[in-house]
Formats: sequence, C-alpha cells, structure tokens
Amino acid sequence: MSEATLSWSAAWRIARRDLNARFRGLRLLLVCIFLGTAALAAIGSLTAAIERELSDRGQELLGGDLEVEVWQRPLNDEEMQALEALGRVSSGTRMQAMATTDEGAAPIELKAIDDQWPLYGVLALADGRKVGAPAPGDAWVAQGALDRLGIGVGDTFRVGTVDLTVAGVIGNEPDRLSEGFQLGPTVIVRDEVPARAGLLAPGSLYESKVRVAFDNPSQDPSEVEEALEEQFPEAGLDTRTRDRASPGADRFVRQMSDFLTLVGLAALVIAGIGIGGGVASYLEARRNSIATLKVLGAKSGDIVRIYSLQIAAAAAVGTIAGLLVGIAVTPVLAVALEGLLPVERGVVIEVGPLVLAATYGLLVAFAFAATPLLRARSFPAMALMRARVAPLGRDKRALAWTLAGIGAICALALLTTADVRLSAGFLIGAAFALALLAAIGFAIRDLAKRMPRSSNPLLRNALANLHRPGAPTGALVTALGFGLASFVLLAAVQSSINGNIQQTVPREAPDYFVLDVPVNREGEFRELVAEKLPEADIRTVPTLRGAVLAYGPRENMQRVSELEEIPQNAWALRGERGLTYADELPVGNVLTEGEWWPADHDGEPLVSLDADFAAAADIAIGDYLTVGVLGVERTARVANLRRIDWESMGFNYVFVFSRNALADAPHNLAATIELAPGAEDRTLLRDLVRAFPSSSVIEVGEVLKEARTILEQVSLATLAAASVAVLAGLAVLLGAIAAARASRIYDTVILRVLGASRKQVLLMQLLEYGLLALLLAGVALGLGTLLAWVIVTQLFTFDWLPNWGEIFAVLGFGLTLVVGFALAGSLPLLRAKPNRALREL
Repeated sequence: MSEATLSWSAAWRIARRDLNARFRGLRLLLVCIFLGTAALAAIGSLTAAIERELSDRGQELLGGDLEVEVWQRPLNDEEMQALEALGRVSSGTRMQAMATTDEGAAPIELKAIDDQWPLYGVLALADGRKVGAPAPGDAWVAQGALDRLGIGVGDTFRVGTVDLTVAGVIGNEPDRLSEGFQLGPTVIVRDEVPARAGLLAPGSLYESKVRVAFDNPSQDPSEVEEALEEQFPEAGLDTRTRDRASPGADRFVRQMSDFLTLVGLAALVIAGIGIGGGVASYLEARRNSIATLKVLGAKSGDIVRIYSLQIAAAAAVGTIAGLLVGIAVTPVLAVALEGLLPVERGVVIEVGPLVLAATYGLLVAFAFAATPLLRARSFPAMALMRARVAPLGRDKRALAWTLAGIGAICALALLTTADVRLSAGFLIGAAFALALLAAIGFAIRDLAKRMPRSSNPLLRNALANLHRPGAPTGALVTALGFGLASFVLLAAVQSSINGNIQQTVPREAPDYFVLDVPVNREGEFRELVAEKLPEADIRTVPTLRGAVLAYGPRENMQRVSELEEIPQNAWALRGERGLTYADELPVGNVLTEGEWWPADHDGEPLVSLDADFAAAADIAIGDYLTVGVLGVERTARVANLRRIDWESMGFNYVFVFSRNALADAPHNLAATIELAPGAEDRTLLRDLVRAFPSSSVIEVGEVLKEARTILEQVSLATLAAASVAVLAGLAVLLGAIAAARASRIYDTVILRVLGASRKQVLLMQLLEYGLLALLLAGVALGLGTLLAWVIVTQLFTFDWLPNWGEIFAVLGFGLTLVVGFALAGSLPLLRAKPNRALREL
C-alpha cells in the first residue's frame, strides 16, 4: 500500500464533507452494527446483573454461609455441635401441608423457623413491617394462600391439628429463591408448630434445614463443606454454600446466557455479511469520487483514510445507539424474567458487557468492511472509472485483513465465553453454514449457466442474471439462506417450547398428588375418594428417603463417600433420594434387562434400577446396592434394569426394592388421584384433610399453571432474542440488494431503452429472487431446524416437540416477506433516468 500524503485531520475534512448527515449509503452498516451491538449489550448487561446479584446476595438468598439439609429426621446432637462450632445457627423444617377452613382447603409450603431466622436479609410483610419468627399461634401467609382460602389478616385457619391466626401477609421472603420450585404458596410458622400439628410422625416426608452464619466471615465455605462430608460421610446430608445459593437459578442463567449470547453472535455474523454488501454498495456509488481523488494525486493510503473514517463514523454511531438501546431494553427483560431470577428493576449499567458488545461491533465492522475498502484503494483511476464494463478483480491482500478480523472475533468469543465448547461449536457451525451457502451459490450459478435457453425472455434474463459476470448470486444466496433459516429457527424453538407447555405435561399428569397417607389407613383413604368420585383411578406407593452408601460387586463394593467425584449423570448418588418398594413393575416402566421378582418374594432383598443411572454408575445386574434409611444400612442385590417414562408425572423412582427390603422401615404412602373426564368434586380436598390431617394434597393443575407461567417467561425471552436474528437476516438481504443496485441500474436502463416495460422488469426480478428463494427453502429448513434442535434439547434440555405446520407456515411467510423485500429494494431501479445513467458510464 502506498504511503498516505494527507494527514488524518485533512482526511477527516474531506470525509466529513462527503458524508451525508443521514448516513445515506451507510445506513445498512449502521443498522447491522446497531442490531448486533444492542443484542449483545442487553444480553451481557442482564446476565452480568443477575450473576452479580447471585454473588453479592449469596448469603441472603441462601439464608446463611452454609446450609445443611436432611430428610425425615432432625440433625442429631453430634451434627448440630459441628455446625454450632462454626457460628450462629438457625434451624427449621420445610414440608408440604394443607391449610383448611370450614369452607375450603389449599395446599401450602409450610416453613417452620426459629428465632434466629433469617440470619441474613429481612423478612418484609406487605404492610411494610420487618419481622422475624411469628408469635406462637400466628403465621405469616403468602397472598396466594389467603386468596385460595378466602380469608384475610386476623382470620384463623388450620394446619394439621393446630389452629393458626393470619398475623401478616408475606411481602419479601429473603431466601425464597434458594428454596426452589414450590408446590403451593408459603406459610411461615414457628419451629414447634409441625410437631404440635402431628406432621412429623415417623415416615413423614419433611426436610430439616440448618443454616450457619460463620463467626469468621473470611472462612471458605467450600472447605467447611468438604470437612463436614469427611466427618459425616454417610449421614445423607445435602449441603449448599453462599457461593451456590441457588443452583437452579445459576443453571438457568447459564443456559439463557449461552443461548442469548449465541443469538447475539449469530446476529453479528449475519450482520457482518450485510456490512460487506452495504460498504461495497456505498463505495461503488463513490467510484467516480475515488477515481477523481486519484487523478488529483491522492494516494491509496489517502483513499483508505478518507473512507475508513466515514465507515468508522457510521460504525461508531451504530455502536453507541446499540449500547443505548441495550441498556434501555435490559429493564424490560428483567421484568419479563421477574420471579425467576434475582435482578433489580431499573436501568442496569454493566461496564464490562457494554465494552465487550462495542468491541464486537467495531471488530465486525472492520472485518467485513475491509475487503471492499481495500479493494477500491488498490486500483488505478482508469480501472475504477471503467468498473461498470470491466468489474474490479479480487484483492487477496484485502481478504487477508478480513480473515484477520474474523480471527480476532473468534478469539474474543472463545476468551470471554463461560462455555468454550459451546461457543467453539457455534463458530464451527457458522463457518460450516457459510461454506455450505457459498457452495450452493456456486452450484446455482453453474446450474443456471448449463440450463437450456428458455423461449420466455423474462425467464431467460432471470436465469442469465444468476450467472453473468459480476452477478451477486453468492451474496443473495447467503442473505436469503440466513434470513429464511432465521424464520425456521424462530418458529421451531417457539413451537417446541409451546409444545412442552401445552402437550406433554397436561396430557399425562394425574389430577392430585397426596403425600403422607398412613400405611394402615390405605383402605379408608380409598373408600373416601371412591365415595366422592367412584370412577377415579387411585394409585398408591410406599415412599421413603435414603442415600446410596455403597454399590458394586459384593466382595468389592465402592463406598460413595470415598469417590473423588460423582460419575457424570449418576446424580442419584448425591444426597438422599426417593425410595419405594413394589410387588409389580411400576406403571410406565419397561424392563430392559433382567426379570421382575414374584409378588410373594421372600428371599434375598432385591432392587431394580433406572437403566440410565446404572450405566452412568457402572452398575450391572448381580451387583449390590447399600442405602441408608433413617440411620440403618440396607443392602439388596440388583435384579433388573428399567427404562422410566419421566414425562408421565406419576411415581417415578430410580430405586425400586422388593417388599422385604424396606417394608419394615417407618414410612407412609404417596397417592395419585386421576379423575374421570368431566368429573369434579370441590369438597374432596376439604374432606381428605379433615380425615387425614397429617396428609397433604397437591393440585396438579395449580402446579402446572405455575410451571406454564415459568416456561412462558422463557418462551418470551427466546422469542425476543431470536427475533434479532430474523431482523439481521432481513438487513443482510437488503445489503445484498443494495450492493447489486448500481449494476442493476445499468441493466434496467438498457432493458428500458430496448423497450422493456416496468412490469416486465419487475417480473424478471420476481422470477430471479423467487427461484433463489425456492431453491434455498429446503436448505433453510434443514439449517434452522438443526439449530433449533440443539437449542431446545441440548441447551434448554426440553423435549423436541416442534409444530411442523407452524414451521412450514412461518417458512412460507418468510419466503413471501424476503421476496417482497427484494422487490421493494428493486423499485428504485425503475425510477432511474436513462440519460443520466448512460452519461455516468
């Protein structure tokens, strides 16, 4: 490159005079940079704000520096002493229960607390009071429970065998997020209430929770956690620390962040192609100006300085506008995800993500604008002036700058991602998609060239436009391919999430779950339900909790406490899990290996395992499994493996034992009640609770309503994010049309001079773009569906339930829209003045 003779200030004066105040000619670059930067700014700001909240409020969200949980028993004296040695301790219980009045009943989450709770944060009531544990006989109640029961502050209700008074409505529960998904609204009582209410009988399902606020704030929670695991390796204790106060929220944030970041990167990649086309179109329109500057003595370096300053100005405006919109959109996204994640309302400004978004935007502008800019500077004036009839060749040196810019973008993506494998896979996939579309573009040009000449002049010219010298077929194929794939992606993700919301769960779920039905009163329970609803289908199963202590061949069993890490996907080895026993193969399960034991089996205790878990833990038929149940070790031989239908929302257990393995342990029954179609009895809940005060009933419809609300929030976020990719695809299409407009003006003028009508010119354009769109529809369907499958099944771990009718309808709409955009972009060609266009040759 020849040395520049103009200073940067002189170059800017020339650039500023030539630069239109409304960025005419560079609007596409500005819009593309704006879309990608705004998406990444909003995504990064929201994610960083949520992660900061999870980190800064870890103690409040957890309720302590450390939390220890155990099922169906309180912590023993030795365990409590170990925790009390660390600092202040708050203990309580959490369980499902029923709240009743004379007129109604409602399932609740009963949370029993002591005077030390909360160790961190503040429990705020709806009336503004800051409180702790309620007085004896009182309760703090969530508004949802009051609405279900039809009562208010000062009224009384019953839990188990105890009457309680509503002393206040819960406004803000500090550790709510760490409690996980609820099966009913919260009711907070003093720690002695569950025992007085008869809810803590042997075998009852309840969770003891102890939180600790360290005396030494600098103490490492993870080290304390490891020490407790070593001290009590087989106690079945589940522990969490302030650093991972809400694993579910952490996982959700990570999944959403990964997905949204990929959408932002996709928008930038697609926009980059549009930037290249837009800059090429802009410089083509400035062809005579560049040639004139060269004739007047401007060096190649001067040309680069002048037009790079113009491009940089447009990129800077697009980047700043994108950052501002990203900041403005973040509160809207926060409101959409409210209740799922801890994020403060109002404007959120996170410097790191904003700088990263701006860097991405400017790098993309540099990478994709470099090739047309450097190509224009490297040709002599006469070549530039004759570019209409002798198109400029490719400049390999210019291409090197583009590759360097793309390399920098890839490096930045890999260095700043939380999941290198995911980002690397995306980048490889994007490169594959670009290569595929480039190959298809070449194939279409070759096919159009080889096809026999049509007798229809419009079709003949449309085909000629696909393969003639300088034809923008490659750019159009890329633009249409990405645009249509974006439509398919959006429809497939959205319809699959809706399918998970509306199809799988409601179709297979029972109407009620009932917990803690006494074993010796099963007949009475069945009679009561049958009296109310004779056609109801009732299933009962024994339910216990226990932790796996050892597994493997009898002579060489592996103690779980001695594992350095739990094998991948062997999640059931962590903490306590649900256990049951059965005489028959559970409904919805299929044997994959081995045989089921007879109903009257009285020999060696046996156990059946989920096949996926057994494979993950490397457990085979004939191995043994030892579990700890209420402090007693019980060992059984693995008799068979099962495949479980986890979507059935029935009773699904990883571990199912023979009756003689667990029947003598204290336990209760869990039951499902499935009503006949159209059957309903509003007094059933109330009568069940009156007859079985220690039992709790879960209305599946209410649970599904809450789950549906959560999934709809996720769906809304994915819809908003994926729309960015669609907009970027349309911007690329406009860029490809703009890049080809200069040469098309010449073609159109020649056709008009030769007698072609405006209608014929438009029909020729319609045939060209229509043929391309139809050829690319199948490719777009494949690409979009594949990306959607990865997002739905691998990122969100939902079921793949697309609505193909909806997908094809959206693809058809996309075809119509992109062809409409193409024709709209061609309308300025019809307004070109023949005499002016011919004089400019």
